Amino acid sequence: MKLGQKLGKVGVAAWVVLGALGSAQANQKFCVYDMLGATGDLYNMTKDYAVAMQRNGVTIELKGYTDERVATEDFRTGQCDAVIGTAFRIRQFNSVAGSIDTLGSTTIVRNGKIDIAASYDVVRKLIQTYASPAATKLMTEGNYEVSGLIPLGAAYPIVNDRSINTIEKLAGKRIAAFDHDKAQAVMIQRIGAQPVSADITNFSTKFNNGAVDMIAAPTLAYKPLELAKGIGKNGGITRFPIMILTYQMVINRTKFPDGFGVKSREYWSSQFDRAMQLIKQADAGIPPATWMDLSAENAYKYTLMLRESRIDIAQKGLYDKRGLKVIKKIRCNVNPADPECTTKSEEDWK
Repeated sequence: MKLGQKLGKVGVAAWVVLGALGSAQANQKFCVYDMLGATGDLYNMTKDYAVAMQRNGVTIELKGYTDERVATEDFRTGQCDAVIGTAFRIRQFNSVAGSIDTLGSTTIVRNGKIDIAASYDVVRKLIQTYASPAATKLMTEGNYEVSGLIPLGAAYPIVNDRSINTIEKLAGKRIAAFDHDKAQAVMIQRIGAQPVSADITNFSTKFNNGAVDMIAAPTLAYKPLELAKGIGKNGGITRFPIMILTYQMVINRTKFPDGFGVKSREYWSSQFDRAMQLIKQADAGIPPATWMDLSAENAYKYTLMLRESRIDIAQKGLYDKRGLKVIKKIRCNVNPADPECTTKSEEDWK
């Protein structure tokens, strides 16, 4: 064989080897939704996550999005290997994890008062439970696996008129309802209010412009979305968590090493306190006079109403019953004295 042919064959072989190595070492693309894009707190947390995951042989390339719908669609169509967004949109990839962000599922009431610290403790224990290798089956649907959960904060009712201080006074009022979370419209209609179609890109604008009378949002959204405009002089924020929102990460398992999902969930579980610090700072940034508190009677009454609504919505197939079973167990672990813990509600599903 001539030298040129030998070199040619060596060159081809080397190209094949290098190509294979390049393929194995290709960066995993992560679509990250943050309302502030690449300048937001969540995006900054994912930068640290990317560094940590290099120890697991995964090199991550981040891309920030301010439109959550586009981020999840890019993931669904294979343009990204993973996506981070709110549970409302991530639920399409795993409904069990999506159950965290359901009406009142993590809310604790003690002695007639909302116990917000205990409510966040439910979320903490739930995230720790799902970080376990034993939860991998629940965290997996087909090629999709939930690989991280992090608290975003309680979704509080925010109104443009402080006189709207009871459920009864919401009758006939206009409330923003996300198109991609059908449960919101069901709940709004149950209380006799009017759902107004919205999504995460425009719900705050509709509130600030007076197109809706109420929205539900975490305090982390207060300054970035300029909600003080919609609240004005007459509005306020009711200190009643309709639900506690989470960011969730989902990966396409075929693009990652075996066991990566567990390592990733463990990492995000370790970041719970960091996320809570951001939430507490945002809570403290709300002007004290903006807050409105419920009476003990209404706090308990509304929690019961959310429970009844949650059960009804689950029976309609809009919430995952497996996820709600897990949450009830943890809720009753945190607050065993609650009367619901002596019942089989959310356990004996048919």
